[in-house]
Amino acid sequence: MLFVLLWSTGFIGAKYGLPYAEPFTFLSLRLVMATVLLLILNAFIKEGKAMKKADYGHAAVVGFLLHGAYLSGVFYAIHLGMPAGMAAVIVGLQPILSTLIARYTLREQGSVLQWVGLLLGFAGVVMVVSQKIHGNVPALAYVSALIALVGTTAGTLYQKRFGSGMPLVTGTAVQYAATSLVLIPLALTFESHQVQFTGEFWFALIWLVLVLSLGAIGLLLYLIQRTSTAQVTSLFYLVPPVTALEAFLLFHENLNALALLGMVVVAVGVSLVLKPASRPAPVKAVQPEV
Repeated sequence: MLFVLLWSTGFIGAKYGLPYAEPFTFLSLRLVMATVLLLILNAFIKEGKAMKKADYGHAAVVGFLLHGAYLSGVFYAIHLGMPAGMAAVIVGLQPILSTLIARYTLREQGSVLQWVGLLLGFAGVVMVVSQKIHGNVPALAYVSALIALVGTTAGTLYQKRFGSGMPLVTGTAVQYAATSLVLIPLALTFESHQVQFTGEFWFALIWLVLVLSLGAIGLLLYLIQRTSTAQVTSLFYLVPPVTALEAFLLFHENLNALALLGMVVVAVGVSLVLKPASRPAPVKAVQPEV
């Protein structure tokens, strides 16, 4: 529940911050600040495990996919004019795609009930954001959103396969540092790298660094270690409904009856995915008659 609440505020933070900085510049500032804070935190705590040599490469790959491709794809698609609702629907295919791939790569066998829940969740997301979808979106925005979908799917699976054993703080710092080395040249090459340091921009930047890059990402990596791919990715279905509620409260965006019904459908779908598989009752030993 905490992960969903924190992750949903990322879209609100982007809405506050993107008018004052271009996407690659905004993300570069965010990830550099997060890297520095994690390195400071790492100096004061002692993690149980040290990073192995191979872990640095795995952490960098996860960073490129989960933070570079996903965040850049979503931010750039919105920057090009794609409504956040449409981006949410495209990226909302991630739980289904991740579960399907995990079935063959990680040998995770999803139950029929889980698949029903995943499909219900996606249908509910479409219902929630349907009023925010409209045309006149450039083709490059769709490409950017698809890159985000592939990035978050591949990043989640790669972290599940190769990153489960690495230290959380150090591993996340390496992810951010590696991603920054890619985003900074993109910002310098394709953007004006001009920032309006308004109060709203500082609020958005600090919120995204502390709450998202440190809090929500840490929870995501923890959940990837502890739960199945279907269970952790299904939580992303809850993000658009919670974001819609936050936008209603903060920006007075409309919430129609279809969106409210979609929230119920999403909740039912996620509950089916998170429901533990039933286990056969243990066979009681029969005591011989005396």
